[in-house]
Amino acid sequence: MTKVVCVDYGYGNIHSMAKACQLVAKKLGFQVAVSKNATDIEAASHVILPGVGAFADCMNGLNALPELKSAIIDAATQDKKPFLGVCVGMQMMAKQGFEHGVCDGLGWIDAQVVKLEPENASYKIPHMGWNNLSVKANHAIFDSLSDQDDVYFVHSYCMKVADADTQYIAAMSNHGGEFPAVVIKDNLIGMQFHPEKSQKVGLTLLENFLRLG
Repeated sequence: MTKVVCVDYGYGNIHSMAKACQLVAKKLGFQVAVSKNATDIEAASHVILPGVGAFADCMNGLNALPELKSAIIDAATQDKKPFLGVCVGMQMMAKQGFEHGVCDGLGWIDAQVVKLEPENASYKIPHMGWNNLSVKANHAIFDSLSDQDDVYFVHSYCMKVADADTQYIAAMSNHGGEFPAVVIKDNLIGMQFHPEKSQKVGLTLLENFLRLG
């Protein structure tokens, strides 16, 4: 049976993510596993890296598990397995983050993770709640969705993508200023929002992810 692994490295709403995946996985013939074992990542067909908290804390948590980190990197960059980073999991795909100090990320997207700075003080930080997606890319991850569909965000930081990698921005959102909501680079996908909290739209995105590859 094809298996999607939700990576458990100590930072992430891992069980709600796994539960959401299970809602769509059965009809596709997928098994859903929560694991921190490198062997499970190696055996997976799809990998999901969630993240809740500060960028530096999440990266330090992953760095403390070198075998797991190495397996994730190999799965994503060598084996080219479909990879999904969610919330801070997306941010960790960047080169560098500035939350709780300067910290290196995985470096898959030429970007820095910086604090949201709304142009209007009426926009509160953290950005918490429903907001729409402005889809920029024609990609299977967006199948059956409409431009401007709402998804659920909880974050204070976002990717600031370098000019050289702006082609990887697949969707934007706006909270007193635009920020990348989805990035896609080959098999690597990042979502700044929480698909597991985004009801029907989120489940559609997760199903589309499982159909990749």
